[in-house]
Amino acid sequence: MDHYFTDNRHLAENRKELSFRFWCFTFYFQTDNGVFSKDAVDFGSRALIETIAKQGELHEKVLDMGCGYGPIGITLKKRFTKSEMHMVDVNPRAVQLAKENAIRNEVEVSVCVSDLYEAVADHDFSEIITNPPIRAGKQVIYQIFEGAYAHLRDGGVLWVVIRKQQGAPSAKEKIASVFGNCEIMAREKGYWILKAVKRV
Repeated sequence: MDHYFTDNRHLAENRKELSFRFWCFTFYFQTDNGVFSKDAVDFGSRALIETIAKQGELHEKVLDMGCGYGPIGITLKKRFTKSEMHMVDVNPRAVQLAKENAIRNEVEVSVCVSDLYEAVADHDFSEIITNPPIRAGKQVIYQIFEGAYAHLRDGGVLWVVIRKQQGAPSAKEKIASVFGNCEIMAREKGYWILKAVKRV
């Protein structure tokens, strides 16, 4: 079975371009078969971007975990130009698209292939942001939460978007068990935006 959270480069290509309007910016993203939400930026990602943007700032070193073709990391980098944006995904096709989309939208980001945090050497991120791959299963998603704690600095923040019907309440409990806290920052059309702060 070919999923967007696997190496599925053998799939036939069928690239398309989509546009995404956020604040005063219009973004153009190339997508393809085998990547998440290839026909439009999904509502959860949009809600996550908007919630973070309303906070007024991202700090200096940010990781977009499971970046796909790049809508979250690229959009937030355009909004918060001083942030150092790192983006990773297990899917090489998605990573290639994210690299191209960063150039297309004139932002400077670092993008690489990584199975969860396997290729992430740094442990001093100010924020880790994720729209986790629900279909990969709870075990994978919980590894993202646990790994985030290990890769954040003291005072660093984890941001997560997840639908209520796809496990948001249990995800909130899991994050709280790892971080000692977890706050619902927004609820929109069944999506919860969760925030946890690492306190050592």
